[in-house]
Amino acid sequence: MNRPDTNGLHFVVPSADVPPPSSMVRLIAGDLPICLVHADDGHFYAIEDRCSHEDFPLSEGELDGYTVECPRHGSRFDIRNGAVLNLPAILPVTAFDVQLINDDVIVRLETT
Repeated sequence: MNRPDTNGLHFVVPSADVPPPSSMVRLIAGDLPICLVHADDGHFYAIEDRCSHEDFPLSEGELDGYTVECPRHGSRFDIRNGAVLNLPAILPVTAFDVQLINDDVIVRLETT
């Protein structure tokens, strides 16, 4: 299961909990919801799992390339940097650095 490190600066996702390619999953690190994406390019990306427009989980939306679409009102966000790409959202979401170390995916909880 997902476990934070001892100092709370990163979140370890064991390989058994990692989403398959071209999909995403919701993780909770303390009180922080994270949308972990295993993109088509084979890389992992992580953004805050909430639409900045109405606080709806982005992990329940559609993934298309490097964008995730909020299922509530259709705002799209870039999974690489959290940038908002269309209305009704006007604010970006937080993006997190992700590394693959051994077979674990490491999400840094400090913002990028």
